[in-house]
Amino acid sequence: MKEWFRLASSPSVVRRALGYTVVVGAILIGINHSDALIRADVDASRAIRMALTTMVPYLVSTFSSVGALRAARQGRTD
Repeated sequence: MKEWFRLASSPSVVRRALGYTVVVGAILIGINHSDALIRADVDASRAIRMALTTMVPYLVSTFSSVGALRAARQGRTD
């Protein structure tokens, strides 16, 4: 578990995850919340949901990157 967190917090993994978060998070927010954004109807509850929406691509990218790094270190190609 310690190795997982070390890899997940490495600069290259964080940078990659943040890049995906910006692009994919913006797309997901547009899909899920565009009506409220157009009406300028973003309350605290919706802002929290929008923030949580951006966590999805960050976590997916982080889990994928860490998994790939661990597999490469073990010599696997799956």
